[in-house]
Amino acid sequence: MVAQKQIWEMSMTEREKILGRIREALTLTAPHPGTHGRHEPAQTFPGRPVQSAKPWLPDGGETPEEQIAHFRAASTDLKTDFREAADEAAAMAILKEIAQAEGWKKIATHRSELTDKAASALGLPKLLTGGGYDKNEMEACDAGITECDVLIAQTGSLIVTSRSSGGRALSVLPPHHVVIARREQLVRDLTAGFAFIQRKYDGNYPSMISLVTGPSRTGDIERILVLGAHGPKKLTVILW
Repeated sequence: MVAQKQIWEMSMTEREKILGRIREALTLTAPHPGTHGRHEPAQTFPGRPVQSAKPWLPDGGETPEEQIAHFRAASTDLKTDFREAADEAAAMAILKEIAQAEGWKKIATHRSELTDKAASALGLPKLLTGGGYDKNEMEACDAGITECDVLIAQTGSLIVTSRSSGGRALSVLPPHHVVIARREQLVRDLTAGFAFIQRKYDGNYPSMISLVTGPSRTGDIERILVLGAHGPKKLTVILW
C-alpha cells in the first residue's frame, strides 16, 4: 500500500497536489476568532497530524508605551516613515520639514480637525475632496494628507474609511500619503481595531473600509520588492 501511494503521489501534477491540499484544508474546523495562539488539541487527517492554528501575528503590547514601540518597529519593517511628536506644534513642525525637504507645491486633503490644522500650517495650495474634484489633479498633488480611524500596534497598520479619510482616492492617488493621528487612536491589535470600527459606526458602515500596511508594494516581478506599484510610494504617520 505504501509503495502504491508513493507511485500515485509521484504521478500527480502540481495542480492536483494543490487542489488536494485545499480539499484537505476544507475538512478542518476553522478556529473561532480570537482563539489563535491558544493551546488547542491538534486535528488530524488519516495518517497525518495537522497542527492547530498558530499565533502568526506578534503581540501588540499592553501599555501605550509598548504599543508605540511595537508600531514603530513594524513601521521600520514596512518602510513606513513613523514620526512621534510631543504635541500639536511639534507635529506641524515635522510636517513642514517634510514638505520643505520634498519640495511640495500642492497638497490634497479633506476637511477635518487635524487635516485643517495641517493645511493651515503648510500654507500651500490645496485640493479638497469635498464637493468633487478632478482625479488627475489629485494624482498630480505632491501629497495626500488624511486622518485615519485607528492605528494597529500589532501590525503597523492603519484603518482608513471613506468617511474618516476624505473618500476612496485620497489615500491612494497622491504619491505620498501622510496620516495625522493622536495617541489615543492607537490600539493593541487587529481585534481591537475591528471592535473600534464596529462601535464607531454601529452598523452604519462607510462604503469603504481599508487596512493600510506600509506604502504600496509588489514583489511579483522576479521577487524584487517595488514600492509604489499601485498606490503611494511613501507613507508617513505623524503621531502626537
